[in-house]
Amino acid sequence: MALPILHAHPLSSCCQKVLIAARVLGVALDERMVNLGDPADRAMLHAISPAAKMPALVDRGRAVAETSIIIEYLQQHLATGARLIPADADADAALAVRFWDRFSDFYVMTPMQALTAEQLKPESGRSEDAAQTARSRLLESYAAMNRQLEGRTWLAGEGFSMADCAAAPALFYAVAYVPVPGTEVHLLAYFERLMAHPAVAAVVDAARPWFKYFPGRAGLSGRYYTPEA
Repeated sequence: MALPILHAHPLSSCCQKVLIAARVLGVALDERMVNLGDPADRAMLHAISPAAKMPALVDRGRAVAETSIIIEYLQQHLATGARLIPADADADAALAVRFWDRFSDFYVMTPMQALTAEQLKPESGRSEDAAQTARSRLLESYAAMNRQLEGRTWLAGEGFSMADCAAAPALFYAVAYVPVPGTEVHLLAYFERLMAHPAVAAVVDAARPWFKYFPGRAGLSGRYYTPEA
């Protein structure tokens, strides 16, 4: 049987979220790199994703879009036992996972992407107000995550979950723009646990050749990116 096709790019934080989840769930994917500069690739995304965004999954003719929905689909239809979202019998735990998944996407990944968008503009067209708003949002989010992580190994509890799949790439790129303050000790320790997780480490490693194109690459740790001479 053909593998599910994931249209994605290894540098994208949204795509990394799904790639981490697939590794944890033990789901093999046919990864097809999207080139948004190619009209044919853009047309393909328009055909399979309502918002024409990656990642987009196609499984046995069925198209699935949006990162959290893709992860839920992988767990429901393709995983062989591992879970990233608790079963319906533990509804409160599942709600916690979904909440912190959304938190990471909306309040860490989104302001990180706003800072990336500012970096991509010509210097004369950048908005310092927009950048400062994004930086402030990240610091507020770091503080909230730090409070949540006190006494916890992972973001939504003791088990690695979809919330951590979302947090890993969001934080990886966000800290390149706005480092986590030294006072946020729980978040700092969590970030190290995330980066050491085998699925996260594998996805980050696969993205290394592309980090030179990340607008915030100057802030990446030397563990992950060394500027070319």
